[in-house]
Amino acid sequence: MTHPLTIKNGWLDQAEKIPSPNYEPRPQGVGVELIVVHAISLPPGEYGGGYIQQFFQNRLDAKADDYFAEIADMKVSAHCLIERNGKISQFVSFDDRAWHAGVSCWLDRENCNDFSIGIELEGCDEDTFEPAQYQALAQLVIALRKQYPAISEPALCGHSDIAPGRKTDPGPGFDWANLATIIKRYDLS
Repeated sequence: MTHPLTIKNGWLDQAEKIPSPNYEPRPQGVGVELIVVHAISLPPGEYGGGYIQQFFQNRLDAKADDYFAEIADMKVSAHCLIERNGKISQFVSFDDRAWHAGVSCWLDRENCNDFSIGIELEGCDEDTFEPAQYQALAQLVIALRKQYPAISEPALCGHSDIAPGRKTDPGPGFDWANLATIIKRYDLS
């Protein structure tokens, strides 16, 4: 890692900022305590095209793909998206509540959107993720833990962990051990 990622006023300096209207303030007195890793591809199983960005901005063209007609009216967002090449885009300030988790529970605490940061990886359950994505995610996790010290060491999970039976991402292709190794390596440098 040549330069650590930096966060100012809830925004990652090194990310492309693509503001989403799908957010709200966190509940009063509730801080960031959890990072949730997701996977998304639009259309499913396809990468690139800018459709994820459009989806989080409520600009997805329902006529561009049959699947888009099913989801075009949904109002969702994540704090960040890490594309296949490692590029990070940010849609919602980390200080605000993005709409990424849905019905969810972490350690007997419901409504994970209230106290979590949602990071989407461009990918799907049936695929593996790229080395550049692990590198970017590791650096982002380190920056978030420095900025929000209430995020404890184990407070990093998948969407499937907070919504079991409803969600399966980031899926079996995601290598949690590899991510932990990279985080440890970067955190020591």
